[in-house]
Amino acid sequence: MARTSRIPQWMQRRGRAQSAASAGAAAAAARAEMIASAARAGLPLAPAAHPEGYGCSCDRVGCPTPARHPVSFAWHSQASADAQRVEKWLASYPEANFVVATGITADVLDVPLRAGREALVRLEANGVAVGPVAADGARMLFFTTTRGTPEDEDEWWPCELDCRPETMAEHPGLRWHCRGSYVLLPPSRLPSGDTVSWQRGHELALPDPLTLLESLTDACAAYAGTQDAEDDARAAAGWY
Repeated sequence: MARTSRIPQWMQRRGRAQSAASAGAAAAAARAEMIASAARAGLPLAPAAHPEGYGCSCDRVGCPTPARHPVSFAWHSQASADAQRVEKWLASYPEANFVVATGITADVLDVPLRAGREALVRLEANGVAVGPVAADGARMLFFTTTRGTPEDEDEWWPCELDCRPETMAEHPGLRWHCRGSYVLLPPSRLPSGDTVSWQRGHELALPDPLTLLESLTDACAAYAGTQDAEDDARAAAGWY
């Protein structure tokens, strides 16, 4: 029986490996450009942890928020939209996720994904300028103008799990990210395999948060009493 040369097979494998490497380099370049473009849009960024295996790249045992927190405890003072600084971070932390520090140039209204989708349809149907919107598989993030740092500190509220202006009634499921908080920037990756993605790009103008608040809180209130909300809560707690 004539022997079949293995050279063509070897060349095919090498070609496939080179194609995969080329595709990986292109994906990395596209990711870096997406992050850099957010900085150019004025969003202050800081490096964050990234998925490592099924957990987090940080050295904290049993990290409660894997791949969802900044690398440094000084993230707020480090956060920057400076292009050269962001470029250095990308070179130093090629696998890193990034966070947007809120309360500087933008606040973020953060709602359950299903409630956010319903609100987004309603807002756009009513002709409301929504602005940038991101989603991470579980939550939807509506970027708005920031309340910033009021001169009267009594008029400032910190960001908590379900923070809100003190003059308003509680809004189920809503998180208002303002000064002292952050959100993940697309295209951050999560251990679940989900990726934070732009639903409406960051090039859009930031709306006043009050133009979105009523629709978002109505959608959150409707969502809060559903089986979907209970299922999502169990999934988040790792029940199934």
